Amino acid sequence: MFFNIFPIAREDEQDDRTKTFIFKGEGHTLGNALRTLILKNPDVIFCGYTIPHPSENKLHLRIETKEMSAVDALREGLEQLQSLSDHVLETFETAVSDFKSKQMEV
Repeated sequence: MFFNIFPIAREDEQDDRTKTFIFKGEGHTLGNALRTLILKNPDVIFCGYTIPHPSENKLHLRIETKEMSAVDALREGLEQLQSLSDHVLETFETAVSDFKSKQMEV
């Protein structure tokens, strides 16, 4: 998997459908991308993120679901983000290759 992140679920939350995950070393880029993809899941009631303080290099991502566990919703979101990132990279590399081939012809 592309992501080298290990989120920590807060232990004070007993309900599997409501969790706050803490990502160390991550910020708005990952937070906004994950939030957007996770909210597309019809079982997700709420998904939001905060950066507690600019001097802390942490991202808090909260997920609340109807039936599925919040961990499963996070896993699906990460897998979708991985797939989307792979597609963007492949499309970019193909476009660069095509551009370079056309430049050689000129």
